[in-house]
Amino acid sequence: MGIKALGYVVVETEKAAEWDRFLTEFVGAMHAGDAADGTALYRVDDRVFRLAIKPGTREWFVAAGYEVESRAALDALAEKVAAAGRSVEWASADDARARGADALFRTSDPAGNGLELYCGDARTAEPFVSPIGVPCFITSDMGMGHAVFSAPNFDETIAFHCDVLGFRQTDMPRFELFGPDGPSMGFAFLHADNGRHHSIAFGEGPVPPSGAVHIMLEYPTLIEVGKAHDRMKRFGYPESATLGRHVNDQTTGFYVQTPSGFDLEVGCDSLVIDPATWETTRHEAISTWGHEWAWQKALKEQQGEQA
Repeated sequence: MGIKALGYVVVETEKAAEWDRFLTEFVGAMHAGDAADGTALYRVDDRVFRLAIKPGTREWFVAAGYEVESRAALDALAEKVAAAGRSVEWASADDARARGADALFRTSDPAGNGLELYCGDARTAEPFVSPIGVPCFITSDMGMGHAVFSAPNFDETIAFHCDVLGFRQTDMPRFELFGPDGPSMGFAFLHADNGRHHSIAFGEGPVPPSGAVHIMLEYPTLIEVGKAHDRMKRFGYPESATLGRHVNDQTTGFYVQTPSGFDLEVGCDSLVIDPATWETTRHEAISTWGHEWAWQKALKEQQGEQA
């Protein structure tokens, strides 16, 4: 058995109040109280939290937390990570409980991206109630959603996630983001032991200043995505990519910049795969329609000014 699913993410920030408004009034997450160290916890389902917003002195994506099947599987994974030359830092029992886990260790991949691997997923009987009326988020055994990182040492990093951690390839494209005459960029979309198309993904390039590229949350319907798009415009949050539909995971949605600088993908109708029989694809396009990126808009404006 490999990785079950993305359980949670941890963010360090100086903008805790901005994050609270972003998550509760825009996303529709439920504030589930604060940990002993002041970390604000937010729910989108029956897990005790999915997003941990930790007060600090920088804007930084600390870690993505991935669940494994059992303590035996976690111990075996820790041995493999150490044998691969990566650090293994076991959390104390109290720290693990604060993450909603029975046991947990921290590490990083060869690109330095923060990871937490854990077993035991704490749930609550208290109903999820969105403060703005979002009926639910699509999670269940597919986990929270996905996290996307960058890796300058792309091949080494992908090998670590597949050969050591146990993710498997879903889609392995090279995108020509700057046209056929420009450089292409490798991407890796990797799935866990569930039906979500990818639980983690990587772009070939330097680690961004925020520590991550984006995370994704899935709404139940296009109506909820559209309502979120309206809220984004009403609050004046920067749109990182317009509404569109991806080729590989078929998600329809948009991207918005979080208070810490990385993006949140808000989407719906994502493809559900059979992880046991899926064969790797290599799509050549990012989107079937839409998804004009902020950098593309800026490039057009610059070219217009120079014309």
